Amino acid sequence: MTSAYSLRSRAPGLSAPTRTLLLHGNDPEQKRRELLDYFTQTFDLYEQLFDCLADQRAWFIKAIRLRHPLIFYYGHTAAFFINKLMAGRLIDKRIDARIEAMVAIGVDEMSWDDLDERNYDWPSVAALRDYRQQVRARVIAFIDNMPMELPIRWESPVWAILMGIEHERIHLETSSVLIRQLPLDWVQPQPAWPICPQARQDRHSVPANRLLPVAGGGVELGKCDDTYGWDNEYGQRRVELAPFQASQLLVSNAEFFEFVAAGGYHQRRFWDDEGWGWRSFAKAVMPTFWVGHADQPDSLQLRLMTHEVPMPWDWPVEVNQLEAAAFCRWKREITGESVQLPSEAQWQHLRSRIAADQPHWPQAPGNINLEYWASSCPVDLFASGEFYDLIGNVWQWTSTPIDGFEGFKVHPLYDDFSTPTFDGKHNLMKGGSWISTGNEAIRSSRYAFRRHFFQHAGFRYLVSDYQEPQSVNPYETDTLVAQYLDFHYGPRHFGVANFGQTLARIAADSAAQHGRALDIGCAVGRASFELARYFAHVDGVDYSARFIDVALALTRQESFRYAVPTEGELVEYREARLADHDLEPTSRIHFSQGDACNLKPKYADYDLVLAANLLDRLREPARFLQDIGNRLRPGGILLLTSPYTWLEEFTPKAHWLGGIRENGEALTTHQALQRLLGSQFEEIAQPRDIPFVIRETARKYQHTVAQLTVWRKRN
Repeated sequence: MTSAYSLRSRAPGLSAPTRTLLLHGNDPEQKRRELLDYFTQTFDLYEQLFDCLADQRAWFIKAIRLRHPLIFYYGHTAAFFINKLMAGRLIDKRIDARIEAMVAIGVDEMSWDDLDERNYDWPSVAALRDYRQQVRARVIAFIDNMPMELPIRWESPVWAILMGIEHERIHLETSSVLIRQLPLDWVQPQPAWPICPQARQDRHSVPANRLLPVAGGGVELGKCDDTYGWDNEYGQRRVELAPFQASQLLVSNAEFFEFVAAGGYHQRRFWDDEGWGWRSFAKAVMPTFWVGHADQPDSLQLRLMTHEVPMPWDWPVEVNQLEAAAFCRWKREITGESVQLPSEAQWQHLRSRIAADQPHWPQAPGNINLEYWASSCPVDLFASGEFYDLIGNVWQWTSTPIDGFEGFKVHPLYDDFSTPTFDGKHNLMKGGSWISTGNEAIRSSRYAFRRHFFQHAGFRYLVSDYQEPQSVNPYETDTLVAQYLDFHYGPRHFGVANFGQTLARIAADSAAQHGRALDIGCAVGRASFELARYFAHVDGVDYSARFIDVALALTRQESFRYAVPTEGELVEYREARLADHDLEPTSRIHFSQGDACNLKPKYADYDLVLAANLLDRLREPARFLQDIGNRLRPGGILLLTSPYTWLEEFTPKAHWLGGIRENGEALTTHQALQRLLGSQFEEIAQPRDIPFVIRETARKYQHTVAQLTVWRKRN
């Protein structure tokens, strides 16, 4: 196939592309300069994207109901640098604690995400512009002065900066999608974001797609290059593929229109249950970015980021995964062949036809990395052998739900990047789009979204008999999460009562009022559920999204399966169910992710705060204690438990409350608590010991004794 177009090198207005940083090198100072350039180019490019907003409403009104307004994302990527540097104990001072709490947590349409706008008093655009400039200066100073050792590894301070850079590049793309979903008169074209001028506006002139044979073979999945990677990219998996056929082109708007014209959006048999549920809820009759009426194809337009243009029929269609799968079922019916979306391994097998990878290509071999346009382009423009658009133009949906490879480990600075998506409900997209830069443009990148989610994403199809396993709520094998599930909901050991149940009873007896309760450091939620027996409203808050996601699964009346080790590689499988403990989901409980040392203002007016085994895991326990009193009503109760296991791994020694010598005299944590809390609280009971047992294996247990102290806020 020969394209009717000539390929331009670059569109006017686009800045020079930035290549991903290599982790190895011979000159640390040269690497420092490269990192500084990579940071500043990323930071400035993100600022440039928001120049496309022409109306104040574009900043503060949600583009779609299940995402924050763009003002959040403008601050979020900057605050991410500060929050991660604080979490890594690489800096010891915030820039603006209020902003850094408000914009800390992004949204993946998780039910635990806090999307209630009543909880937000957004800063002004000017305030966030000033904040971003302060962050820019702080990060530049950090880069200038941090130790630089090569190669760069996970534990290096450089990794935290790279994490922030690649995180901002992800939001460069996701924010561009939100801009695309705003009213057209709220946005404005910018020379820095030029659209491709090449398009066929006669759908009958679009080249026909065809299937090409692909030999089978073994595919090795897992990152092996010399660039930054997210945790889910590491590990290994080998897949043996049988021969298959693959479409030469991405599915174009013209090809997808055949499905629309055939009534594909109205015929139940082309959709699975999830897809039909979404289609019915959304009342979809054609792709979301098509503007006009499907029965008048000559008048259809396509919504781009800041433009509506006459339908470019030879550009790739942009749909969610459910629409792509429905098209494949329709295609299967009319051809009699087993048409389906590619698996991750099949896509990777096709991708191997492009030898060079970012950052080693002299010029991008596809419409990617912002090296050509700020829009899609014709599907027959970028060839790699016989196939087109193996990377770039739009992301390509797969049939593969994301999970971890063998050897998967979470990065301690971002433990909720991947694991909340390992639920069978998030499918991988591969290949990148025109605005995919940095890690997104790397061969080994693995990004997944909910199947009804919109990105700059389309698809190609295969003819194959391979069926990708679809797992929903698999057994939780993350050691820490499974251990906490068993601690909270598993059997008792050695006659020791359930810790959360015991604390909730003490809390109920201690509090005069049973209105609002906060369980801070709630983990997977047992104490929160127990508190809801007595209190009208319970907030369960934890720093770990992995824990919160489990707690939310239980509130949806879902059981949660997990595996606990018995010995060596052997495990036994268990299931946590609220009903087994005479508990039930209730609207009185609200779980959310939060930082105990930097809570949002909405967490206030409590009759009880429970902080169970939290103090000796905080980086600044004194700061937490000084703040928590302001969140209790007069007469409210603060319940603290801790085994006082002070470790520098969690708390710098200078911040230990006790277990130290002060002026040569022993200072216990209880003495320090009396000193810290004395001005706001009175201690209303003698300290008491509360035992708990955590199972590690069938024959190894942690038997710990926590000290419980009870404090009443003075009137």
